[in-house]
Amino acid sequence: MKLFYAPGACSLSPHIVACEAGIDLELCKVNLKTKETESGGDYREVNPKGYVPALQLEGGEVLTEGPAIVQFLAEQKPEKKLAPEQGSLDHYRVLEWLNYLSTEVHKSFVPLFWGGSDEEKAEAKERLVKRFQYLEDSMGGDYLMGDDFCIVDAYLFTLYSWCSKVDVSTSGWPKLRAFVERMGQREGVQKAMKAEGLL
Repeated sequence: MKLFYAPGACSLSPHIVACEAGIDLELCKVNLKTKETESGGDYREVNPKGYVPALQLEGGEVLTEGPAIVQFLAEQKPEKKLAPEQGSLDHYRVLEWLNYLSTEVHKSFVPLFWGGSDEEKAEAKERLVKRFQYLEDSMGGDYLMGDDFCIVDAYLFTLYSWCSKVDVSTSGWPKLRAFVERMGQREGVQKAMKAEGLL
């Protein structure tokens, strides 16, 4: 399988999940501004949406959208227990968190990364503080859903890492800061970050 990624972008989340699952992926870096792959191809031929991640499967099919990809990867290695059993309430809690992270947190960064007006940027920062405070208040243990790592943690870790890039203070979130430190010590996280040149 081949993961199309940009270093430190939301594609870091499935990259971490793959490393945690012990799934070896071929990596292909994408320039998000030019939409060009590192081999010189037009990334839009892989993913017409033009953004990462995209996961090209062995048969050539392409799966897009991080929340779908992390669920798919977790299901390739059920023995690793990176996602709760399908049909369980916790399975739906994972979907609930993936949707929250995608729609309420991830999308709030858009004006800060992609040329929003000063007013839009200020509103985005205010929204992010509220969203991350909710996450801080919701931490269920060492990880978001309790004491065991699961796929939502890879996405939360990735999004939290963007705060320093857009000048959103994390000083009021001790649980999240401890979570990020804990995540940074995980072998799968370190492997993914090293591969992307982030460590």
